[in-house]
Amino acid sequence: MHAITNSGWVEVISGSMFSGKTEELLRRLRRAEIAGQDVAVFTPALDDRFGADTVGSHEGRIWDAVAVESEGEGVWDVLDHLNGEEVVAFDEANFFDADLVDVCQRLADDGRRVIVSGTDLTYRGEPFEPLPQLMAIAEYVEKLQAICAVCGEPATRNQRFVDGEPAHRDDPTILVGAEESYEARCRSCHTLRGD
Repeated sequence: MHAITNSGWVEVISGSMFSGKTEELLRRLRRAEIAGQDVAVFTPALDDRFGADTVGSHEGRIWDAVAVESEGEGVWDVLDHLNGEEVVAFDEANFFDADLVDVCQRLADDGRRVIVSGTDLTYRGEPFEPLPQLMAIAEYVEKLQAICAVCGEPATRNQRFVDGEPAHRDDPTILVGAEESYEARCRSCHTLRGD
């Protein structure tokens, strides 16, 4: 809570896959706990790569979380899980629908620190809602970069592969995966089939 206004705020950690978004989220949560703040963490139910009720990083760090449905009324269920926590975090925000923006606004208006992490671009290189909206309403935004797997430059794009080939422009937007389906790419090295 801001000391002068007693208000909450929204922080967004965005970037491509493998840029360290979840690692940064977990770092901030560890610091909040060290400061004696109660923390609640939520993850979309469809992302069970690190376990059903766990937020995990590619570096192997994990944190207990509550899995909630990412569409419809599911994200509003977060309010029922809270018990006075000062810090509320959402990992993989790109898997939630637009209601996440309203939920984050309400939590911040209630005086909470809200930390959100997620990929801000689809594999097509287009804005990945609701991250752009969250970035617009947030008080603090940090955009991280990975390293391009092809040329070594800073990477801001997610290269998806299907059977070893770049994904087609018409493939579904959401595909939960990691190294087996994606790699980080810079603007120049990012490609799509169907362009």
